[in-house]
Amino acid sequence: MKSVIFVYGSLKRGYALHGLLEKQLFMGEAESVACGRLFDLGDYPGLVASESGYRVRGELYAVTAECLAALDGVEGVEDGVYERRRIELVSPNESISAEAYFYRLSVNGCREIGSEWHPER
Repeated sequence: MKSVIFVYGSLKRGYALHGLLEKQLFMGEAESVACGRLFDLGDYPGLVASESGYRVRGELYAVTAECLAALDGVEGVEDGVYERRRIELVSPNESISAEAYFYRLSVNGCREIGSEWHPER
């Protein structure tokens, strides 16, 4: 059984941690239905749920249980850095329910970056 994951930062194609998803099924690009806020945390972004903000853009992947466990480790789920939660998305032709990593630590002093993360900014 595969899980569907929405990624919006360093796990996306062309970025530092994408190697973890190379052998997983890329399902296309998507955008969150609800608003969220992305913050620049240095080498990666953090998504924070918010009633105001932006529709966050990212990529969808169908991942194996082994890959999901590796992603949880990299994202610091066990340490409380990120939490994997349900997120409703729209892709060009359909609505999709997936999971995404939401940042759980303070974002005080971090720069808000809009709807899409680009580390070169």
